Amino acid sequence: MPDATRRPLARHGRLPRRRGWTTLASIVASALAVVLVSGTSVAAIAGAQLASAPKTVKLSTDDQSTAQTADITAIKGGANILLIGSDTRVGQFDSDEDVEGARNDVTMLIHISQDHQQLTAISFPRDLMVPIPACTNPETGTAYPAATSAQFNTALGNGGVSCVVDTVENLTGLSIPYAGLITFDGVIEMSNALGGVDVCVAEPINDTYTGLHLTAGSHNLEGSDALAFLRTRHGVGDGSDLARISSQQVFLSALLRKVTADGTLSNPITLYKLAGAALSNMTLSDGLAQARTLVGLAGALRGMSTANMLFVQYPVADDPADSARVIVDQDAAHTLNVALQNDQKTSLSDSSTGRASEESGTASGTATTAPSTGTSAGSTGSSGSSSGTSTGAATSTATTSSTPLPSSITGQSASEETCSVGNN
Repeated sequence: MPDATRRPLARHGRLPRRRGWTTLASIVASALAVVLVSGTSVAAIAGAQLASAPKTVKLSTDDQSTAQTADITAIKGGANILLIGSDTRVGQFDSDEDVEGARNDVTMLIHISQDHQQLTAISFPRDLMVPIPACTNPETGTAYPAATSAQFNTALGNGGVSCVVDTVENLTGLSIPYAGLITFDGVIEMSNALGGVDVCVAEPINDTYTGLHLTAGSHNLEGSDALAFLRTRHGVGDGSDLARISSQQVFLSALLRKVTADGTLSNPITLYKLAGAALSNMTLSDGLAQARTLVGLAGALRGMSTANMLFVQYPVADDPADSARVIVDQDAAHTLNVALQNDQKTSLSDSSTGRASEESGTASGTATTAPSTGTSAGSTGSSGSSSGTSTGAATSTATTSSTPLPSSITGQSASEETCSVGNN
């Protein structure tokens, strides 16, 4: 985008110790979405993988009860699944680095509407200051008192998966009976199984922290390159964690388009590799770690258009007390929370892509467009000016009746090809 359109922004999360690699866990999170949208055959493969899952975890009593008794395909108000990416490096190739404890640096809430017509994935910034309930760490037994304001990504270290679920439930007013904790070892396997993911880069990305150097245009990313793309924070947008979220949405949307558009779902070998790469690197809540749950979810979402799969960032504002942190944008968050609670169809406003993404083709003429499996109402596709201005890239749901979200809520639909914007 032209510099005149950009106001000065706080660079949230610029910490001396690099935790950027953890955000690549979101690709593993997307693997679960792949399982869900791919039909019952994929879910059956995924169910077979559950036997090798390292362990399961319990949620709160109420959430456990819901997961045990409810049919996930018919939960009143829709189904909610929380996906958590942890920065624990135990068993990882770079585990010699000093790490203070596991943190939920990637947290994504998946809401699937009761009529199975829309999927909304909400990303919560790691530097968001929120109330965290009293939690007990399941590994150490240490009890942590409730905090009226604490950094969101400390919830996992306080009380494990259940504490993160309780924190998001308090924040959104939703019941979340299913959750998964993910690590990043499967990212290379999964991207390789797909033969790479095609992403658009609007401006060159040069990040010495991750070693990622990409020219403007279209790139097929797999293995370590895909890993670096999802890690990069200093290389995109304003260099903040919020910019990284929008850049990740570029990748995840491209991933889902590829899986649903190019015959991936008809290749059982690829499907088996995808399911294995995801589930072998996940710890699932008791309710999610059941073949019937995955099969039910796959059936519920089979055939859903990528135009009705929305990626949004939970609305935040700069924290006046700390320029490296953010707080909830109360008005916008209330609108989003109520829409989710009431299971309303939602749509994004024009020009609502995030800090490090823009409509495909708006910044350089070298980017190529990928096929889309759905039509975004009001979207101009890959047309756009060379000025880099987004023109309706995020008006994304194809449903006939929807609740427009406030323009301050950024994101896109999975059907739209957007480009990651470099930090230049």
